[in-house]
Amino acid sequence: MSITACKEAIPSVTFNEKDVAHLEQDAIDKKVDSVLNLMTLEEKIGQMNQYNGFMDFTGPVPKTEDTKRKFEHIKMGYVGAMLNVRGVKEVRAVQKIAVEQSRLGIPLIFGYDVIHGYETMSPIPLAEAASWDLKAIQESARLAAKEASAAGINWTFAPMVDVSRDPRWGRVMEGAGEDPFLSSEIAVARIQGFQGKDLTSQESIMACAKHFAAYGFPEAGREYNNADIGTSTLYNIVLPPFKASNDAGVRTFMNSFNQLNGIPATANKFLLRDILKEKWNFNGFVVSDWGSVAELIPHGFAPNGKMAAKLAVKAGTDMDMESYLYVNELASLVKEGLVNSATIDDAARRILKVKFELGLFDNPYKYCDLEREKKVIGSKEIIDGALDMALKSIVLLKNENQLLPLDKRGQKVVLIGALASEKNSPLGNWRAAAKENTGVSVLEGMQQYDEHIVYSKGPEVIIGKAEFTKEIRINNTDITGMSEAVKAAKEADVVVMVLGEHGLQSGEGRSRTQLGLPGLQQELLEEVYKVNKNVVLVLNNGRPLALPWAKEHIPAIVEAWQLGSQSGNAIAQVLYGDYNPSGKLPMSFPRNVGQVPIYYNSKSTGRPSLPSPDFVFWSHYQDVSNDALWVFGHGLSYTTFEYTDLRVTDNFSSNDTIDITVNLRNSGKLKGKEIVQLYIRDKFSSIARPVKELKGFKLVELEPDSSTPISFVLDKSHLGFYDNEGNWFIENGSFDIWVGGSSDAGLKTNFELNGVE
Repeated sequence: MSITACKEAIPSVTFNEKDVAHLEQDAIDKKVDSVLNLMTLEEKIGQMNQYNGFMDFTGPVPKTEDTKRKFEHIKMGYVGAMLNVRGVKEVRAVQKIAVEQSRLGIPLIFGYDVIHGYETMSPIPLAEAASWDLKAIQESARLAAKEASAAGINWTFAPMVDVSRDPRWGRVMEGAGEDPFLSSEIAVARIQGFQGKDLTSQESIMACAKHFAAYGFPEAGREYNNADIGTSTLYNIVLPPFKASNDAGVRTFMNSFNQLNGIPATANKFLLRDILKEKWNFNGFVVSDWGSVAELIPHGFAPNGKMAAKLAVKAGTDMDMESYLYVNELASLVKEGLVNSATIDDAARRILKVKFELGLFDNPYKYCDLEREKKVIGSKEIIDGALDMALKSIVLLKNENQLLPLDKRGQKVVLIGALASEKNSPLGNWRAAAKENTGVSVLEGMQQYDEHIVYSKGPEVIIGKAEFTKEIRINNTDITGMSEAVKAAKEADVVVMVLGEHGLQSGEGRSRTQLGLPGLQQELLEEVYKVNKNVVLVLNNGRPLALPWAKEHIPAIVEAWQLGSQSGNAIAQVLYGDYNPSGKLPMSFPRNVGQVPIYYNSKSTGRPSLPSPDFVFWSHYQDVSNDALWVFGHGLSYTTFEYTDLRVTDNFSSNDTIDITVNLRNSGKLKGKEIVQLYIRDKFSSIARPVKELKGFKLVELEPDSSTPISFVLDKSHLGFYDNEGNWFIENGSFDIWVGGSSDAGLKTNFELNGVE
């Protein structure tokens, strides 16, 4: 029976993602069951198989055995989803094979890593998180979905919602930082942006919450390493962004590569079935990460591929990405009675369900509009959105003597640094379909203000070509350009230095043991500073860096991350004052790598402070202070803000809320935005709580010398926590409250919670 026959057998119904949980669930389930009843065991297993794109589908039939097999499997209905097939012509060609040549004509899902844009790059996710602007982040995801969907894509492997406290781990660039509350809010915003209000919309794509779970806690910060964390950390730090993702209606989850409690996540029944599918009632499907089912073997958890497939599917992994084990092994496992057929039915049902939700059964070619592809990709709307997001992602770390903003007239500015002229690095890692060297460089951006600006490159940062799959080679010896840069700096009123990491130096597989400026950049910075103290340091990086010398000596420092296609334009607008920066750090910056992992929401030790001068026996380092170089939530503006009149109203006994108000005043001379942050501490509890926890934030814009009251409401969801069995509860007790512009600044008060029954 073809897809046409299937459609005739099942009345069409319009699906709205917003109403998935209650309005049309039954209708979709009936559709799914009708298709499932037509399928053979092998066809059901086929839905659980995802292949990587392997050929030009518009070209000749493949000749290698592997590609021939994949080609035949699509025709046989043994493939449920494809990866890395993009562009309308290619997507239509492979979808046509599935729909018109397979027995049932079940459409394919097309997945792609749309992490921070498709062809037009927005800032890397960590940079977007620095905006703390949920509306902007949602809009950024919406535009990415719009562009990707125009190219035939209907599923993105984003957002990454892994909380991470370790900047050695390269994939911190892909997440929202160290805090579970901020990460949860951003996860919801990005899911809503990708999936929209109506998943059947041509502009909506499925989101994927990844990596489930604890991937952001690799030992030693080393990629793919195991995670060894306690249950309190699991329930209170790791899982909340995933829970928020599920509550927001995310349609897919992806496994993580790590072990948790000695069991690889891909075969971890505790995570996938006990928590995700049963306790949280997740009704989408779980996809493995690339080859992670087969990786159960080197983990030492499965002796062979057959056992790996059995363990993964029984644990709750519904789709196998590119390990071939489900399609090779599951049928025989079922026939031998080693895997229950109901397990296969459940997985296939989940996958078919999201295909109906996407509207693919009604129109398998809905994402295959050539005219729309030409019109949308690289459109003004997408480019303008990338610039807006880039501007909001920039963090002003330091600005002594108001060195910034730069004077647009009469000031001789010299620009230094190999990264300043880079057009490829600003795109960052996970650059999807972006074309090489299409980012706007800092040099190009600043030339919009001063076409005669002096630029001196200095030593190269990397050697050779930067590639996604290859190690980056850092220049540690060739000082060519150093003397020329120093000479140019001598003649400048202000020196702008663009230093940091290449865009492909962070990301998957990009762990580091040192967090300073790579290569010769620190030497270059110090040599320039010797001849000119008026240095503005612009950082391009995908992770927090340890820069104690720069903080001590350099008067102005701008955290500009890797900001995507419009990077240079955004940086120039901030440097010259046409945009007042408002970003705040989503991760703590360490003083040195020896402090790592470092995070603001730590728990107190039994000896947290120095009891007397020079006393040894307290929790500290001998050679550096305990605190971060720049703390979580830190970020300055070209104006200043004052906080006054912090008040707490205890309404908990009557309506289960605590009301907090504070007055915010713009005490400077420029219009600006402030991110007002609320932190609490549960001082005494049955399980020790962090010294501070973010529980609210608001983005406020004020004119000079104006003020406004800011209010927050705390309820049970903010005041409770998870016990070591994963149960949420709340206790009476004493709470401290802080409101201010970072995690270590602001007004403080307290209240007693006595209304808990």
